[in-house]
Amino acid sequence: MSESSVSGVQGISVAAAFAGMRSVAPVVFKAGCPDCRSSFELTAAALRLAIGATSKSTFYSFTCPDCGVLVRKPAGERIVELLTGGGVRTLRLHSAT
Repeated sequence: MSESSVSGVQGISVAAAFAGMRSVAPVVFKAGCPDCRSSFELTAAALRLAIGATSKSTFYSFTCPDCGVLVRKPAGERIVELLTGGGVRTLRLHSAT
């Protein structure tokens, strides 16, 4: 950047401010299938997170890309943090009263 553009930071357009940025690699999560025992990487779009009222009702799910089975695994606090931070779509479950 030249000095003139640095000193006039407030006058920079959004396009100019982001012109030098490169695209970011998508977040991938390592996962495994309990049925076929395959290991693989999934993007955030391939995972779903359901947050329930208790830790027992909080889980994430995905379809195994190798055998096609729907996999559902419990998600503790750390897993919830990693998945939400990585852009996984989240569904909040409400308990029946």
